[in-house]
Amino acid sequence: MCSKHLSLAQVEALAREAHATQTDKAGRPYTEHLAAVAEGVRLRGGSDRQIAAAWLHDAIEDDALSARWLAQAALPQEVKDMVLAVTKRPGEELSAYTRRILATPGALLVKEADLAHNADPARLAVLEESTRTRLAAKYAQVRGLLGLTVGEAPPDRKDSANPETH
Repeated sequence: MCSKHLSLAQVEALAREAHATQTDKAGRPYTEHLAAVAEGVRLRGGSDRQIAAAWLHDAIEDDALSARWLAQAALPQEVKDMVLAVTKRPGEELSAYTRRILATPGALLVKEADLAHNADPARLAVLEESTRTRLAAKYAQVRGLLGLTVGEAPPDRKDSANPETH
């Protein structure tokens, strides 16, 4: 990201601060999920912009930051677009949500890393069985709509700005 934009470290710090008081369904600090998704994007060959979007991927949806904040933030438009693409809107059909992700360059990799962490068996194991079953089915449905199968790279994994990514 260029000097007029927030650095990746600044984005991480903002996301950690914005989500500091939140916990996940298992009662763990929500920032652990953000860090895992950002690391998942990095390990999958994502760009710094995709990693920034990973840090912010739930900020709007979870009311940690506002859409207005995002619109005015010193971030590349590509990062803003990815964050908005992976932000599930109230009452939105999964098919519309997944079409938006697929239509937004870079967003599929962010969502893939998010789904991978959400569906981690160790993370699901601490939840009540009914919740675990419901979430596992939901994550599988979203993966299917996105065309993701276990062990398969998403079509937009390659970053055109960084040909070395896979």
